[in-house]
Amino acid sequence: MQKIIFIGAGSMAEALIQGWVENKVVNPAAIFVSNRSNNDRLQQLVTDYGVKQLTAYDEMVDADLIILAMKPKDAKEAMNKIQPFISSNTAILSILAGISIETIEQHLGQRAIARVMPNTSATIGMSASGIAFNSLVSNVQRALYRQLLEAVGIVIEVEEDKLHAVTALSGSGPAYLYYLLEAFERVGSEFGLTKEIVRQLMVQTIAGSAEMMKTGKDEPEVLRRKVTSPGGTTEAGIRALEAMQFNEAIANCIRSAETRSRELARGE
Repeated sequence: MQKIIFIGAGSMAEALIQGWVENKVVNPAAIFVSNRSNNDRLQQLVTDYGVKQLTAYDEMVDADLIILAMKPKDAKEAMNKIQPFISSNTAILSILAGISIETIEQHLGQRAIARVMPNTSATIGMSASGIAFNSLVSNVQRALYRQLLEAVGIVIEVEEDKLHAVTALSGSGPAYLYYLLEAFERVGSEFGLTKEIVRQLMVQTIAGSAEMMKTGKDEPEVLRRKVTSPGGTTEAGIRALEAMQFNEAIANCIRSAETRSRELARGE
C-alpha cells in the first residue's frame, strides 16, 4: 500500500501505527498523520515512528486508504472537510466507536468502507478486533483490511450492529482489566506487599489464565472449579464476590458501554 492517511492522532491511531511500523507491516514513509489542532502530538508521532505529517487536504487525492481516527464527536465535521479531496478509489477504514457505515457513506459517498473496533493492545501485536464491511468492499480489499489488522492481533468479522457489543467487550476491555489490576494493587498494599510485587504476581496470573483459556479446551466455569477447593481460600473469595453481586456489576459495565456506543451512533 503506497499511502495511508490517519485523520486523528489519538491513542488508538498510535497503537496501529506502532504495531505496523515495529512489525514492519507498513513502511512508515507511506503513513501520513493529521489532526485538528495539536501539532506537538503530530510531531511526536513523526519523531517516534518516522511517519509523515499531512500538511494539506489536497495531499489526500492519491491516498489508497484513509483511516478515520478522530474523536466520534468531531467525526461529521471532519468528514465534511475532507470529502472534496478524496478520490473515488480511496477506501475508508473507520476505528470510530458508534459511527455507522451509513453515516460515513452519507458524508464521504459510496465507496469501500470497513468499520473496525481494535484495542490498544495493537501496540504489541495482541489486539482483539471486530470488523464489518459495506457491500462495496471487494474480496481483494477485504483481504487487505484483514492483513493490516491481523498484523496487530486477531480479527473477527461480525455484522455491523454487533460492533456495539465488540466495542463494549474487547474495545473497552483492556481498561476494565487495568482497573481490576489497580484494585489488586490497592488491596495488596494492605498486606504489606509493594505495588511492584503485586503487579508482577497479578500480571503473570492474568497472562497464565489467558493462556490456559487459549490453549486448553475447558470452559471458564470448569477452570474456575478446578481452582476452587471446598472450604478453601478461593471459595471464600468467590463467596465475597457473589455477595457483592460481581456478575451483575460486570454485566452492567458491559451493557452501559454497549448502550453508549449506540448513543454515539445516534449522535447523542
